[in-house]
Amino acid sequence: MEELIKRAEVLIESLPYLRAFYQKTFVIKYGGHAMVDETLKKNFILDMVLLKYVGLNPVIVHGGGPQIGEFLEKMHIPSRFVGGLRVTDDATMDIVQMVLVGKVNKEIVNLINQVGGRAIGLSGKDGCLIEAKKINFQEGELADKPPEIIDLGHVGQVVKINKEVLELLNNKQFIPVIAPVGMGQGGETFNINADWVAGEIAGALKAKKLIFLTDVPGVLDKHHNLISSMRVEDGERLIRNKTVTGGMIPKIQAAIKAIKSGVEKAHIIDGRIPHAILLELFTSRGIGTEIIGE
Repeated sequence: MEELIKRAEVLIESLPYLRAFYQKTFVIKYGGHAMVDETLKKNFILDMVLLKYVGLNPVIVHGGGPQIGEFLEKMHIPSRFVGGLRVTDDATMDIVQMVLVGKVNKEIVNLINQVGGRAIGLSGKDGCLIEAKKINFQEGELADKPPEIIDLGHVGQVVKINKEVLELLNNKQFIPVIAPVGMGQGGETFNINADWVAGEIAGALKAKKLIFLTDVPGVLDKHHNLISSMRVEDGERLIRNKTVTGGMIPKIQAAIKAIKSGVEKAHIIDGRIPHAILLELFTSRGIGTEIIGE
């Protein structure tokens, strides 16, 4: 009986959040260990279906770097990264599109549909969802040399999100699942960092929250202690003074841009924790790092 009472108490604790979040949109960047561990994957899928059934609108943007790397290795195509971005030539772009759109995206959609949800998979080409342009990477200048511009191939950045298709799917009770592949004005295909895509989509939809699933507890300070809450200016400072490095940088950058575009809060949480999304949304303590406005 005590166990049953505890379960009831958990439901009661979630009631204020269910009321506050009803029919609000939540953009979730799905990546890291939660995408490859079978138990965590199942938990995530069930969480997304639950959110939809209780009246929230989850929008999923997924990565797929490890899966792309594995397939490239099988095809004997070398991987090269500059500033954390995958250099994407023609052959690599074909593999990126095949893995992200044809394999990873459809697997997520299929899993959601199997457990009673209604998901539709999209790439940025569908409905001209993600308009993009080529990005060139500029290496830092040395004392005796100007900055060097490096051609990353088919690596792009978001120009515009055409949100109408996502709003239509939300209203029709579908869960959009988005692969971070964009389309240029001339019909070119671009590989885009999934964190950037998630941030841009959250901003375009004026989402209630933007949530990143990662393989770390959240944003850490110089002493490796978790920063549970910070403002936009704190995030900008942590990037400037190199407290945050590597893959955390695009997450914080995307969060900052989304908040400046009207998103209420961004959260960077540990996707290795079972049901991390539910713990963040429906408990008083939450987990990970929250980023709020000025």
